[in-house]
Amino acid sequence: MTLLAVESLSKAFGGNRAIDGLSLSVRQGAVHSIIGPNGAGKTTLFNLVTGIYTPEHGRILLDGADTTGLAPYRMAGLGLSRTFQNLQVFFNMTALENVMVGMHLHCDRRFLPSMLRLPRVVRRDAEIAAEAAELLHFVGLADYVGADSDAMPYGALKRLEIARALATKPRLLLLDEPAAGLNPSETGEIDDLIRKIAGTGVTVVLVEHDMRLVMGVSEHILVLDRGTLLAEGTGEEIRHNPDVVAAYLGEEGRYL
Repeated sequence: MTLLAVESLSKAFGGNRAIDGLSLSVRQGAVHSIIGPNGAGKTTLFNLVTGIYTPEHGRILLDGADTTGLAPYRMAGLGLSRTFQNLQVFFNMTALENVMVGMHLHCDRRFLPSMLRLPRVVRRDAEIAAEAAELLHFVGLADYVGADSDAMPYGALKRLEIARALATKPRLLLLDEPAAGLNPSETGEIDDLIRKIAGTGVTVVLVEHDMRLVMGVSEHILVLDRGTLLAEGTGEEIRHNPDVVAAYLGEEGRYL
């Protein structure tokens, strides 16, 4: 079953067409990777799908519903969440508070009950804190529940951002370069975490340059080049695709 589809999507910045008539689909329940050279349009695609950018042409379908141009908060409400290539963490908050921010969709956001701290609001806040702590355990950050985020190592912050994205209770999770800047051990932890997330039934799509991670964790790989879909398939198919080798992997990519 297709969970996400983009149809004839286009987006330009000045004279640069970042996405050019792109069509692709994401199957529910699978781990997908989007790869391609710098400037291929990978992050632009994420920004279009999540409502940060509005496409000039084409449409975006989430579970069959047209979501083209919807604001990011509405996309989150429909079950789509993401992380960013550059860390977007609240460094003036603790790790627990960062994850709690991601749960705002499931809070009582009415002004008066919150201001008066009604008993049901207090109870729900306590439940949210407990749920946030469970998510930190889930991503392997049990030791950082009470830590200030500005004192956490970079690898832990990467997983903290994933925990906050999971706090929205998504059906579809987009990870933008989750292993960027990580050492091999930390990359292995991200690999394990992606598999763990997928095991809960969440569909995962990642943009990533670490080809060992991509080949190891992905059930389906899509290759972008200059805003178009160059190829798609399993890791084995992509590894031996001559167009992909020429445009992105290089000869050494055949042996990943």
